[in-house]
Amino acid sequence: MKKNRFIISGGGTGGHIYPALSIANEINKSFNNPKIKFIGAKGKMEMNIVPKHGYKIHGLLITGLQRSFSLKNILLPFKLIISFVQSIIIIITFKPNFVVGTGGFASFPIVFMSSIFRIPTLIQEQNSFPGVSNRLLSRYTNYISVAYDKMEKYFPSKKIYKTGNPIRESIRSSKNFVNQRKKLNIKDSMTVITVLGGSLGSDKINKTIKENIEFLISKNIYIIWQCGKSYYNDYKSYNSDKIFVIDFFNDIDSIYYSSDIIIARSGALTLSELAIVSKPSILIPSPNVAEDHQLKNAKSIEEKDACICIEEKDLDLIFRNKLDLLLNDKNLRDELSFNMSQIAMPNASNDIVDLIKKHLKNDS
Repeated sequence: MKKNRFIISGGGTGGHIYPALSIANEINKSFNNPKIKFIGAKGKMEMNIVPKHGYKIHGLLITGLQRSFSLKNILLPFKLIISFVQSIIIIITFKPNFVVGTGGFASFPIVFMSSIFRIPTLIQEQNSFPGVSNRLLSRYTNYISVAYDKMEKYFPSKKIYKTGNPIRESIRSSKNFVNQRKKLNIKDSMTVITVLGGSLGSDKINKTIKENIEFLISKNIYIIWQCGKSYYNDYKSYNSDKIFVIDFFNDIDSIYYSSDIIIARSGALTLSELAIVSKPSILIPSPNVAEDHQLKNAKSIEEKDACICIEEKDLDLIFRNKLDLLLNDKNLRDELSFNMSQIAMPNASNDIVDLIKKHLKNDS
């Protein structure tokens, strides 16, 4: 019996890595003893995260383009050529039946070379505004999985399949989450607000929370505050019976389900997770991302009346008013939660793997 062999590539951020892992897990459930090889970029976070989930990963020499002037950009063409050669060797030796790219510069060489070798490929675009790698690859790939409408502006419409973003099974099921309210001894009468600034944290979000501490506490709020590893030493002193400060959440599933309101960035994966848990949220897009895609993500959600979006430049002016409005208006909270739930696409991994299965069946 022919063994199904898959290459999955994506990395640089958790928003590319965790969808790749979700797809890999679904492939393992859907195929009989498949062989899966991950491809990442040397020195990037996927090289540590992927092996912890039981998969082998090969690192390419590829690096991204520095948006400001950098001597590293001079070496980029040489690294790209080496990554193409590495990809060719991997394709010839591993002989994949199907290749999946979930974004980030690590996925470009392997998906592009696979298409040249006429190996069927699928790219998964998490954002409402696609990255450079996926825009380039869309000309060559067989399938394009997206999470937003109107993506034909960027991709060939015949290749587009709206599946949503693959989400971790633990978030979709919500069966084994820890009751953080009980664990942290939070009174039933208190409103739990969780602040998520990303694994590295956000200087502006942290300062905004700090400046509004007294206001928040006066509202009978318990704050679960993920300040980021870079800022933990600056904010750990705020730990108290009404504030829990942590650098990073290993169990984000339980945090989601134990919260009443969530303040977060608007990366595509975060938004897909928030849609699954359907909690009212204030989204603060990072202004320091390519093509300002987080703002585009948040605005597309806000247009559906499913969140409150505040740009960083407006935080000092309107954060307190917007939060006070949300706290005092249960109907608004319920409306945001319901509308967010309508955006949820919990079967993304399954739908993507169904596309792969149909292709391989028709190709056999």
